[in-house]
Amino acid sequence: MNTAIFQHSHYLLRRKVLALTGTFRIYTPNGELAFFSQQKMFRLREDIRIWAEETRIHELLRIHARQVIDISATYDVYDAVLNTRLGALRRRGLHSLARDTWEVLDLNDQPIGLLQEDSLGRALLRRILLGSLLPQDYDLFIGEQRVADFRQRFNLFRYEMDLDFSMDTQNCLDRRLGIAAAILLGTIEGRQE
Repeated sequence: MNTAIFQHSHYLLRRKVLALTGTFRIYTPNGELAFFSQQKMFRLREDIRIWAEETRIHELLRIHARQVIDISATYDVYDAVLNTRLGALRRRGLHSLARDTWEVLDLNDQPIGLLQEDSLGRALLRRILLGSLLPQDYDLFIGEQRVADFRQRFNLFRYEMDLDFSMDTQNCLDRRLGIAAAILLGTIEGRQE
C-alpha cells in the first residue's frame, strides 16, 4: 500500500449529485485516483469506508458514527491498515444550523481543532436565498493555525471540492484526518443540496 498518497498538498474531491449512494473519488494534482469511497445504503449509523482504488481491495480509512441520529454526532476516524483510531470529528449541531461547524478531536476526545464554514453571512445567504448557487468554503484550524481550506466548486452535475493542505507547513494535521473530514463534509453537509 502506497502511503505517499497522503502526502499531497492538493486534492480534488468529486461526487455525482444524482447518484443513489454517496460515491466519492479524490484525485491527486496530476489527476490520478488517490481515494475511493462509496456509502452503503440504508444504514442507520454512518459507516464510511475509503479505499485506494475502485475495486475496494485496499481499505485505507474507516469513519464510524457513534450515534444513530444526532445533530451533534461524533464520527470516529480509523486507519484501516494499522487498525488504530486516529481521532474524531464532532458536528456542533446547533451552531451548524446557521453555519456548518465541526470540532476536530484527539484520541481522548479533547478538541484540538475546528472546521468551519467561511462566514456566517455567506452561510445564511446560502441557506435562505441562493442554496448551492453559492458554493461552500471551509477553513480547518488546529489550535490557532489554519491548516486546510476546502472550497466547493460551482458545478450543476456533480459535487466538487478542492482540498488545499498547502498552508500546513508544520504538519499539524494528520492528513488522514483531513481526508476523512472532506468526505464527511461531502456526505453530511452535501445532503443539504
